[in-house]
Amino acid sequence: MSRVGKTPIPIPPGVDVGLSGRTVKVRGPKGELVHELPDGIALTSDDGTVSLDRSDDSRQNRALHGLTRSLVNNMVVGVTDGFRKELQIVGVGYRANAKGTNALELSLGYSHTVQVKAPDGVTFEVPQPTQIAVIGIDKQKVGQVAADIRALRKPEPYKGKGVRYVGEHVRRKAGKTAK
Repeated sequence: MSRVGKTPIPIPPGVDVGLSGRTVKVRGPKGELVHELPDGIALTSDDGTVSLDRSDDSRQNRALHGLTRSLVNNMVVGVTDGFRKELQIVGVGYRANAKGTNALELSLGYSHTVQVKAPDGVTFEVPQPTQIAVIGIDKQKVGQVAADIRALRKPEPYKGKGVRYVGEHVRRKAGKTAK
């Protein structure tokens, strides 16, 4: 049995988990998320907890059991607390400007500025010109938007310039040496 899959998901007060057919809807104070359950995975609700069970031990169901449990747990955490990814910009002249809560204008050393628009459910915060926070209730969307922003100018190994996650370690290389 999957250790991750058989762990029950605690449901905090103020969060409603509903099942209609194969669709799971999680509604909380920050919003609502929807996920489609794969075949062979069933959701059961107890008092204050939700657990997922699989119908048989086929290879596909074993693989999807823990994954589905993690996705539903991320939905519960997202509608209660939300998710946040923080990015740091390193480099002379590299900066970010907020254009409202759902758009950014990035100066990353190109001859032009780069415009980034947030998808639905994701917002941006720019506390300093060299820091960006991506905030939302869907963990997958928040992570993908942060990865897309990082991909605009990845940290390079010689001077360390670029966009990186806060706390990310960039391995530095030695430059050329003189004779």
